[in-house]
Amino acid sequence: MHWRRLLTATIAAATIAAPMQLAAPTANADESPSFYDTPSTLPAGNGDVVRSEPSTFYLDPLHAIKVDASVQRIMYRSTDRNNTPIAVTGTVITPSSAWSGPGQRPLVAYAVGTQGLGDQCAPSRQLSGGSEYEGAFIAGLVARGYGVVVTDYQGLGTEGVHTYMSREVQGRAVLDSIRAAQRLPAANLPDSGPVAITGYSQGGGAAASAAELEATYAPELDVKGTVAGAIPADLGAVADNLDGSLYFGFLGYAVGGLAETYGIDLPSYLNAKGLDAMQDLAGQCLFASIGEFGFTQSRTLTKDGRPLTDYLAAEPFRTAVGEQLIGNRRPSAPVLVTQSLLDDVIPYAVGRGAAVRWCNRGATVRFSTNMAPTHIGGALHSYPESFAFLEARFAGLPALSSCWRL
Repeated sequence: MHWRRLLTATIAAATIAAPMQLAAPTANADESPSFYDTPSTLPAGNGDVVRSEPSTFYLDPLHAIKVDASVQRIMYRSTDRNNTPIAVTGTVITPSSAWSGPGQRPLVAYAVGTQGLGDQCAPSRQLSGGSEYEGAFIAGLVARGYGVVVTDYQGLGTEGVHTYMSREVQGRAVLDSIRAAQRLPAANLPDSGPVAITGYSQGGGAAASAAELEATYAPELDVKGTVAGAIPADLGAVADNLDGSLYFGFLGYAVGGLAETYGIDLPSYLNAKGLDAMQDLAGQCLFASIGEFGFTQSRTLTKDGRPLTDYLAAEPFRTAVGEQLIGNRRPSAPVLVTQSLLDDVIPYAVGRGAAVRWCNRGATVRFSTNMAPTHIGGALHSYPESFAFLEARFAGLPALSSCWRL
């Protein structure tokens, strides 16, 4: 499938999917209501499969376009930042056609961007329902013959609050999804074949985290490269940009995710309006949050009228925010970082800063700047280059570095 057709399909799917997300269905007809329930006992190893079931992958909520692939919904074991075992769900997609490239069929871990905090926002639910706005890009990977695994992250679909923007938890969920896909017999994927990781926005942060953690957390994986677009590498700087913007909901998600991860008592800081807002955000998907909370000023949600960004710069939030900084650990495989100068969500300096920190630690980094307007425009512009980077890594071509000019 040509990439321009994919971009057209993405815009059309997002247009149709928005009202479907606003309606916030709690489940799809083809899934068992109990699939997402965490069992009392988890397997011994990270990436071990807890359960799986056949699923589907539609590009539209009318179910007119079905991706030609074998699709499995999975639950697997991962760990949170305290090394406590957790259950995470996701989707494994294997193309129906035989792999025609050299060697074994590659596997790509696709880390999705912001979905929301509600359980109905889980990518494994939205892919089968045809409401996943990144579905066309995932289909582009499948069309190239790659196996694909998409994690739901911690707390999307499964019990607890989604730990949105929790660096280590997201990276582990991505790496363990690769292990799960390789170990799932029904997926028919190589158990030690070539692997790559890709993601944009929240997914860019998760992909970047996975790239940093891979050498120590999952050294057995044969990771050939990572694509990380619009990395929210410095949450403090991103929060400053989001407060009062159309995407204020992202800031609310991040505050809720960090509070869940670090056990911070939000009611101590929020007024009644703020508590109501956090409760609403906890049950919403992306488009509903944009519609309800776009351009909200966070100072209207706190007890003392200070903006949430002030709180993030002080304890107990300051330590939590500092621990999410991306770029302090060297990825072992080449990385492509993409960033628009006109991104209205992730400031250009934030994405570039991650690349610079990696370069300073000796990583092989290609930093690609574009002028596409808005956060969404940056995503659309980056995907053709991302596809080409992945193809080059799987072909064994030398990776170019732009560290010399950063």
